[in-house]
Amino acid sequence: MARTDLARADAVEQLLDHRSRALDSLPGEPVSFDALAGRTLAEDVRAPTAVPPHDYATMDGFAIATDDESPAVVAEVFPEDEPPTLDEGEAARIATGAPLPIRTDAVLKVEDATVENEQVSGPQLAPGTNVSPRGGTARAGETLFEAGTRLAARHAALLRDVGIESVTVHERFSVGIVATGTEIHEGRQPDRDSDFLAGLIREWGHEPTIRESVPDDSGAVRRAIENAAATHDVVLTTGGTSVGSADHVATVLEAHDPLFESVRLQPGRPVLAAVVDDALVVGLPGKPLAAHTAAVLVARPFFTGQWRLPSVTAGLTSAVEIPDDEREYAVPVVLDGNEAIPLGHADSSLPIYDERFAPGLVSANTRTTTADGIVLAEHSLDAGQPVAVVPYRVLA
Repeated sequence: MARTDLARADAVEQLLDHRSRALDSLPGEPVSFDALAGRTLAEDVRAPTAVPPHDYATMDGFAIATDDESPAVVAEVFPEDEPPTLDEGEAARIATGAPLPIRTDAVLKVEDATVENEQVSGPQLAPGTNVSPRGGTARAGETLFEAGTRLAARHAALLRDVGIESVTVHERFSVGIVATGTEIHEGRQPDRDSDFLAGLIREWGHEPTIRESVPDDSGAVRRAIENAAATHDVVLTTGGTSVGSADHVATVLEAHDPLFESVRLQPGRPVLAAVVDDALVVGLPGKPLAAHTAAVLVARPFFTGQWRLPSVTAGLTSAVEIPDDEREYAVPVVLDGNEAIPLGHADSSLPIYDERFAPGLVSANTRTTTADGIVLAEHSLDAGQPVAVVPYRVLA
């Protein structure tokens, strides 16, 4: 059976569209700031007041009005003070973090200032010099985070700073993980995928449950998927996504509401998705690195809302021939200083292929999970060529 291959970006877009609808169906709950990392906001977060509430000094020195010449020093201001009011021709000693007196508009650094007879002088300053303006962190009513944003631990600092006491986040997605395959179900081969998928789901801020594996039986696979979909918000399956006589996941999903049936990505193909009884079901391939690649490059944006792929640049140590320019390939690499060594290449510590990349062999060997990241390539790569390496740490 021929399948329509989507570009990875198009598949991700389909999942992000479904993510918006799926989040809307989840109730909200308050979360403490020490536990907000990885949670998704259920509503916009706006600053209740301007922060800081006043202009304040970013250096120790003298608060002056730039229109004054040699003003008289008549006050001293500290961070805990309310801003005093100065008259024309008056200045104040000021500490870093202290509010600027009303009417002043710059801070003359102490090392640049000359004080004689309680009058201060120095170089001419522009308004705003050494000053952080009122509302520089947040303006009153400003939207700091939009609903649907996935929060990080560092965001607690901003929320505390603007005086917000709590935020409302969506409940976590409940995710069922179902491994298919008679050899797994009967214990003749270990389930090499479910544990790392559960770990990824936790890293992405949601709640995984590893369900009982199922044999390569069409009825058993259908019941397992439909039962999991009735219990969970999301279902991940492994294996059974190809078009062989024992590949039943694809057949089950085709009978429901398919989102896509294949993605031009290797390792990682075939990966498919459908909606079953309002639950998103993503069918991942069974080979470990293929399942991991499809999970982090295709499924991850659904869970995190993040689809950009930060990268570091390194020089490729060996040429890698890409088998088909019509596909995108995720080539695992090991980083060594400023060099990227293609793991699996004959010149690497794990010789699997010569120069022509072999995604099937690479994805079946679990030693490839020791790579530091991947290089996404649609064309052959030359030795010494600078490549963008997506570190696994930004995907997990």
